[in-house]
Parts: sequence; structure tokens; C-alpha cells
Amino acid sequence: MSFAESLLSWYLAYRRHLPWREDPTPYRVYLSETMLQQTRVDTVTPYFDAFTKRLPDFIPLASAEEETVLSLWQGLGYYSRARNLHAAAKIVANEYQGVLPRDPAALLSLPGVGEYMRNAVLAIAFDEPYVAVDGNLLRVYSRLEAKAIDVTKASVRNECAEYFGERMKSPSSFNQALMDLGELICLPHGAPKCEECPLKPWCKACAAGNPEEYPPKKKKAIVKEESLTVLLAFDEKGNLSIRKRPETGLLASLYEFPNVSGHLSVCELSAKFPTLKDIEFLGEAKHRFSHILWNMKVYVAAGRIEGCLSVPVSEVGVTYSLPTAFLKLLKKPAN
Repeated sequence: MSFAESLLSWYLAYRRHLPWREDPTPYRVYLSETMLQQTRVDTVTPYFDAFTKRLPDFIPLASAEEETVLSLWQGLGYYSRARNLHAAAKIVANEYQGVLPRDPAALLSLPGVGEYMRNAVLAIAFDEPYVAVDGNLLRVYSRLEAKAIDVTKASVRNECAEYFGERMKSPSSFNQALMDLGELICLPHGAPKCEECPLKPWCKACAAGNPEEYPPKKKKAIVKEESLTVLLAFDEKGNLSIRKRPETGLLASLYEFPNVSGHLSVCELSAKFPTLKDIEFLGEAKHRFSHILWNMKVYVAAGRIEGCLSVPVSEVGVTYSLPTAFLKLLKKPAN
């Protein structure tokens, strides 16, 4: 069998059964690719099901309130994806009558669409001969060619796209097969499953016995640590104080519990928030973003905080979208 035939035969037998694959409309492919950016498949699946049940196509998504979209996205993180998705849906609804354009330039012009997503949507939804090059595919390419590549270079991504483009058959299945190969077989950590790989006959690194050496390991990103003091302030009715974050920056436009930079004591909090009473230390918590680690000291108090909304606890995370970093403080004691 040829390279493509071997890959597609393997895919037919072992492919992952995912909801967007069972009904690969352009909307569902577009949505899944947006959700899958920097997020694992097993995390995305329940969100995808809930999102498509509530907003099944571009027009209902375009008509939805931002709060509805953010609420359905809550917990997935990287909320700029949700806002870009919403903005793109409005463009598709208003300029393309709700039909996703298959023109490459038009797709690339939509908010949140980069080269990878454009190529993935064109290949998977429209079966166009494009190669969706991401980190997984670059790893597969590096091992197949036993080549110490710099995955950050555009020229390397072009080489990778050309390599697989020359071997492509059935673009939709071919791209999805490569995605599964990178996720299930040509693993990033530890030993890849070379004996199960349909591309083993073409893999130079496997033949040399050193696939783990490709691509060369990159230096770990520096994580910035930030200290926060977070307040869970309950008024006399048991309602909780929340406020909206700025429209730009980390977790833009989401709601949050009142917080201040640094680790403050009870005395310092009493001076800063004179309307609060019975301030007690609840515990500590951490939350890791891709490049920031929040070290949080959490306090509970009685009263309202000026400038905040006071809302029922049952509406926190439902009517008002909060990031996981804050929501988890309600679900279990900080430690």
C-alpha cells in the first residue's frame, strides 16, 4: 500500500468517534476546531454537545447574547475564542446568509481564524486539499524525516505542509487520520507506539531507533506567579458579591469575585473594605493559566462591596459567567 492508503486504512479501523465527525457540517467543524485550540478532546466533547444543542448553527449563534455564549463556554478557558466565535458567526450570518464561506481568504478574515484553522476547516468540512499543520503534525513530520526542526519557524511549517500535501488522498479523512496519529500513536512524551504505526515503513527516525529525539525538546516557558487575595462576600440575604472584569486582557468581560493584588491580612482587608464584617481566612488555592500561576488567599466575609453586583449564589456561573479559577472556590474548600 502507498503512504496515504496505509494511513487511511488505519484510520478506518481505529479512528476516534467524535461528535463533530459523525455529522461534519461546516458549522460543527468550525466550532470544534475553535474549541480544540489549546484544549484536549475529552474536555471539549461535553461542551461541544451542550453548545450545539443550544446554538446549532451560525444564525442562532449570531443572534445569541454574549452572556449566553460565555455561559456555554464557561470552564473551557481562553475565552477570547468564544468572543471571536461569536463575532465570526455575526459576519457569517450578515454577509454570507449563514453559510460558512469556503473561499480561503474569506475564511482567514474571520475573527479568530489563523492558517491552521482555515486549513482544517477547508480540508475537513469541504474536502479541499489543505494540510492543517499543528504541533502534533510537526512532531510526526520531524520523526518521519528524522529531521531536527525548529517548530516555531514558518518555513518549517511550509515544509511540513508540502510533505503531506504531496502524499494526500481524500483530504478530509487524511487530515483527521494525521490528527489521530499524533494523538494516539506518535506520542509527544515517552516512547511512541511505533509497532502500531501505519507509517512505520516510511519513518526514518523509527528505522534509526531514536524517534524520541525528534523534534528537539524546547525550553519550558517561564511561568509568571501572581499573588491575589480573593473575597467571598455574602450580604444579609446570602447573595454573593461579583464584578465584571475589564473588556481586554486576561479573562476579559467575565465576572469575578472581588480581589486585590498581593496577600492581605484580615486587618488590611478590614481597612480596605470597611463595609465588610466577620472577615475570616478560608484557605489557599492555586490556578495555572498557560503563562501565569495565581497564588490565592481566600477570605469569606459578611456584607456588600461597593461597585459590585450582589447576586444569588445559584446564578453564579449560570447567569453570570465566571472563570474556573474563581468558580472552584465555591465548589470545595480552598487548601
